[in-house]
Amino acid sequence: MIVLGLGGNVGGDEHVLARMRRVAESLGSWGRVRASRVYRTGPVGGPQQLDFLNAALAIEASPEPTPRELIDTVQELERLCGRDRSAEVRWGPRAIDIDVLLWGARVIDREGPPRLRVPHEHLATRRFALAPVIDLMGEDFVVPGDRRTLRALYEATAGQRVDLTDFRLDIPSQG
Repeated sequence: MIVLGLGGNVGGDEHVLARMRRVAESLGSWGRVRASRVYRTGPVGGPQQLDFLNAALAIEASPEPTPRELIDTVQELERLCGRDRSAEVRWGPRAIDIDVLLWGARVIDREGPPRLRVPHEHLATRRFALAPVIDLMGEDFVVPGDRRTLRALYEATAGQRVDLTDFRLDIPSQG
């Protein structure tokens, strides 16, 4: 099970949601895709004022991609959805951001380029990523290499604002 975090805050809610849906539909070619609920979250770091929409996707890929195929696909999907890394400010506004958050029980530390760290190196400190992952994996899931549950990590980030929205990433039925 590959879990990707999705976020964005450029172009308004409907445009951000449309980009997230496009990613989910594209990944359907890999296998079954499930989506978390959608959350509105405050920006973390960087010079910005706009809230983000965040969600996560769980992909049961068959056959599984290699780590290089996974990160290359993620970056290509970001590019196709309007992300231009060369024009961005670190932790600034994003048309879309796609992070590999979890990959089953794997722990990956691939220098790259492009670099891939799984579990995501900031997952444990980002409530905006933890909330949608809990939707998909359950709060008792133990994070590989960390040995804490998602619930424990979520509780440790209590100071970060994460609000559930009424938005949905309805994914077309697969197979």
